[in-house]
Amino acid sequence: MHTSQTSVQFFLDYLKFQKRYSQHTIISYENDLKDFFGFIEANYGTLSLTEISATLIRTWLANLKQNKIVPKSINRKISTLKSFFKYQLRNETIAVSPMATIVSLKVNKRLPSFIEEKDMDTLFQHVEFPDTWEGKTNRLMLQIFYQTGMRLSELINLKESQIDKGYSNLKVLGKRNKERIIPINNLLLYPILEYMNAKRNNIEIFDTEYLLINQKGKKLQPKYVYNKVKQYLGYVTTNERKSPHILRHSFATHLTNNGADINAVKELLGHSSLAATQIYTHNSIERLKDIHKKTHPKS
Repeated sequence: MHTSQTSVQFFLDYLKFQKRYSQHTIISYENDLKDFFGFIEANYGTLSLTEISATLIRTWLANLKQNKIVPKSINRKISTLKSFFKYQLRNETIAVSPMATIVSLKVNKRLPSFIEEKDMDTLFQHVEFPDTWEGKTNRLMLQIFYQTGMRLSELINLKESQIDKGYSNLKVLGKRNKERIIPINNLLLYPILEYMNAKRNNIEIFDTEYLLINQKGKKLQPKYVYNKVKQYLGYVTTNERKSPHILRHSFATHLTNNGADINAVKELLGHSSLAATQIYTHNSIERLKDIHKKTHPKS
């Protein structure tokens, strides 16, 4: 293995064992670094890390733009390289980071898409869920997504032991094994307890660890969850995007629209910084503008 391959492997091991990043995140870093070093080798031959300059990196970034890679994706690749070279700097593999003068591209912020409150009401009050195990599971799955804002991976891995019925909350293990507590009301707690009870009466053999299971007693698969969310949201909205993440956006947007403190929303979503949560205030501001325009006599 030449220098870059060895350095990349050491860096990925650091992300895995010390930073404890998820497998999904590590694969993303690995792909970005493979792309970069593949480009360097194809165009300039095998270089040591000290020979990689800001000019070479800019050439790679220009190539990405030419290939119509969107700014958001390019910025992620820039972030990967910054982390990689920062790690090399700390380990004294290099004396100066070639990323010092590289700046991220400007990205037009797109407001998060969400499902209207009235449409969510229609889903739970008027859409019929079959009186089968699958129907019960799908309904509870959608309720949990909308009433907690949890991520797809968090829902699939939600265990019965994470439900505290005494304090009416869920303990969720989020990104980088960060735990957060989400309070729930009886509108969600009772269906969860009923589901747990029904599980013991209806499913002969099941994985006792996970809350949501299929008819065979196994935990749900991501593709199944994604497809079912898409199917049921299709009954109540014409919104192009119909995914578990849209329910997370809807949870956060409806909270902020109804006056929730932004710091509270941050904690509920499990965001590490407030900047990630502030996009939801834009939806609230747009809503206020709309109300003002429609109702103020001088608008």
